[in-house]
Amino acid sequence: MFRILFILLLLLTIIAGGAGYWIYQYHLTAPLPVDEDFHYTVDQGVGLRHIAIDLMDKKLLNYPAAFSWVALARYQQKAHLIKSGEYLVPKGTTPQKLLNLIIAGKTIQHSLTLIEGWNFRQVLAAVRKHPQIVQTLGDIDNKAIMAKLGWPKQHPEGRFYPDTYLFPTGTTDVVFLQRAYKSMETELEMAWEKRQADLPLKTSYEALILASIIEKETGVPEERPLVGGVFVRRLKKGMLLQTDPTVIYALGEAYDGNIRKRDLKVNNPYNTYKNKGLTPTPIAMPGRAALYAAVNPAEGDALFFVAKGKGKHHFSATYKEHNCAVIEYQLKEKSPRRYRRQCKKYPSCPVCR
Repeated sequence: MFRILFILLLLLTIIAGGAGYWIYQYHLTAPLPVDEDFHYTVDQGVGLRHIAIDLMDKKLLNYPAAFSWVALARYQQKAHLIKSGEYLVPKGTTPQKLLNLIIAGKTIQHSLTLIEGWNFRQVLAAVRKHPQIVQTLGDIDNKAIMAKLGWPKQHPEGRFYPDTYLFPTGTTDVVFLQRAYKSMETELEMAWEKRQADLPLKTSYEALILASIIEKETGVPEERPLVGGVFVRRLKKGMLLQTDPTVIYALGEAYDGNIRKRDLKVNNPYNTYKNKGLTPTPIAMPGRAALYAAVNPAEGDALFFVAKGKGKHHFSATYKEHNCAVIEYQLKEKSPRRYRRQCKKYPSCPVCR
């Protein structure tokens, strides 16, 4: 009797195992009925059973396949591991591979690049127009935005690190900006820890301000430490920085592409032609190279520089040489007659030879 029961039990086990294997092979390893790649979104907080029902509604799984799909996940103790987000499901994907995909959380990643030298107005515009970023901030001012982000007493300018950020569908503007803010905090502190001794900078925030000015003055990587050196030496000597990007920032949207003499006299705390020292806040987002140039400026004696074309500058140690460089690089093409007349004033200057 015992032998018969044992044989019957064995046969039932074999039949059940065979049926389970057939269900697995037929329902979970056969490709989903689609002719091309498609996007599938798992909403936040939904369970595997809800997903299975949704897949049936979309005609991607039939009932036996959906039942087997949920049963497999629970058997493997992975049903609680599913992750929300938007997924790209390639043609030929099986239910088993789909399950692995949403458990692994391999969601579609969108991107947004914040450019070195952008101001906060430009950052905000880029975030607001990105189609995959959920807008929650609305039309509020900068002070309210920083409060929403969790830093209510801070000015937003220069606080967000320029980089290319990848993020899943459903990322909010707040989450995106918080991430960029924390990235800048990390980069700034790393640079500050490696700063030179005897800098005329009391805090890492002052280094951020200086780095933002360096960023706007030159886009040539090898010139950033040279520009940093000029500004650091001027700060030590108590000289005005006299840097055009700060005037442009002071003018704001009134800037039309040209700086006039009257602009250099504008009564604004950001105008470094009138006010000694650094600007009250950064004027743009500095990148890593500008951050390190601010705290590790190049040695030398240059106190002046002037643009000489193609983004590069001529550096001078004396005001006489600087004037000669201005004549050479600012007048030569614009006004040849005036150039020749002015250049005669500095016959010994090597710039004007």
